[in-house]
Order: sequence, then structure tokens, then C-alpha cells
Amino acid sequence: MALNFAQLRSFLAVVDEGGFGAAADALGLTQSAVSHAVAALERTLGHPVLSRRGRAVPTAFGEEVLAHARTAVAASAAITDLAERRRGGVRGTVRLGAPPSVCQGLLPDLLARWRVELPHVRVRVLEGEDDEVAEWLAGGTVDLAVLVDPPSGAGSLVGEDAFHALLRADHPLATLPHVDVTDLADDPFLLSCGGCEHYVRQAHADHPFTPRHRVRELGTLLAMVRAGVGVSVVPGLVASMLPPDLVLVPLRERLARRLVLSGPADRGWHPAVTALVDSTRS
Repeated sequence: MALNFAQLRSFLAVVDEGGFGAAADALGLTQSAVSHAVAALERTLGHPVLSRRGRAVPTAFGEEVLAHARTAVAASAAITDLAERRRGGVRGTVRLGAPPSVCQGLLPDLLARWRVELPHVRVRVLEGEDDEVAEWLAGGTVDLAVLVDPPSGAGSLVGEDAFHALLRADHPLATLPHVDVTDLADDPFLLSCGGCEHYVRQAHADHPFTPRHRVRELGTLLAMVRAGVGVSVVPGLVASMLPPDLVLVPLRERLARRLVLSGPADRGWHPAVTALVDSTRS
């Protein structure tokens, strides 16, 4: 049995990108080349690893292969990059997961910095909710992530993101230097679900409330506040996404989340991941 890393990389790319076309784009190959590589892997193993009915997903056997394939490909990349580092450079492609507000408000500057400091490292960004990003990092879907309030340990603090009231620019509170959550009680409250919900509830710990609407997508939340449906509380990084008719007003009692750039906690880091994290410490 002669496995090769090109076959395993193609299999992983199809799983992670959700299809052969997207996998080809991610790998810089043709779709035919990716398809042939996966077919060769299946011939070598003697069993199908992907179900091709509709969206390409792993078969039961493919799910068993998946974790081992990730380990093998990561080890191969790490060995290659160790050799590159001995020659004076760090290379490789790193998949980075981050929440939407971080992708909008924090990552553009980081990506620009990394392009200068680590020109041979390619960073591919995957956007997901806080809990999704943590699961991706633990499961190996991404190599690096911006985690929200992780346990103390490895990683680099890249920001502290304070929460603000989200209001229309013509709201009576919009020009104040700060507001209490009790000041928002006269308006219908729109609760931002997902990773922000427990922070919002923490801010209201002494002032129980019933949200008028529960909203998961940030774009929907902004549209509803613009339309005058209600007000909300959101992280400060949302400022980069605001239209001119919305404003953020700081909360009087500061509430913030820690944003930490980290590789996986339970396995070794790819050398390029280490280099990206180290660059944020300088």
C-alpha cells in the first residue's frame, strides 16, 4: 500500500472546503487533479472515503481516516517547514479561524503585518461563531484561531474588546459619553445570540430583562437597529462594520472579552503557526 501526501491533502481539502471545486481553488490545482488524487487514495485503501451524492462528505470509513490524515499531513508540513527554517525562512499555509467581528475589526491589520514579516506564510481565514472556532481548532479544521476568553495558557493576547450599546445615531442616548444598561430599558432589546449572549446577560445581571428578539447574524442585528426595531449591546470591534446612521456608546461599567491568538492545546504547533503567534508578541 503506497499512500502519498498529495492524496491525503486532496481528501482533507475536499472535506474542509465542502467540495472538489473549492478544494481545487484552495490547493491551487485543477478540479480534475483533486478528483484523481482522491480516487487514487480510494483505490489504494480499497474503500471509498467520500460520498459523492450531493455535497461531498466523508463516508463512515472516511471519518475514521480523517484524523489520521490530518496528523500525517500536519507532520509532513512541520518537517518541511523545519527544514525551511534551517535555511532561514518559515513557509506554509495556515488556516485561521476567527469570529466575524474579529475578521472585520482586527484581522485586516494582522494580515497586512504578517504579509510583511512572514512573506512565505499564506494565511487562509475561516469565519465562524466563537464556539465554532474553538471546535475547529480542537478538531484540526483550522491550525490557528482567535479564541474568546480561553483558559490561561499558550497563545498571545491580541486585543481586549469592550462591549458597547448599539444605537441609531438619532437616538436620545447616542451623544452621551457612556450609558448604563438600565438606560436601555425604555427600548425593545435585541439580544445578540451566539458568543456574545453570556456577556450581554452578565451586563444585565442585576437588571433582569426579556429580549424582544433574539438575533444570531450580526448583519441582521445591525439592520434591525437601523430600522428602529430596538437597541442592543455588542463588542466594540463591531465599529468597523457600522453604517453612518448607527453608533456605539461605551457602557459605564466596563465589560470586555479577551481575544487570544493560539494554536491547538493538545498537539504540537506547525512552525508557521508558532511564527505567526510570536510575531504578535513583539
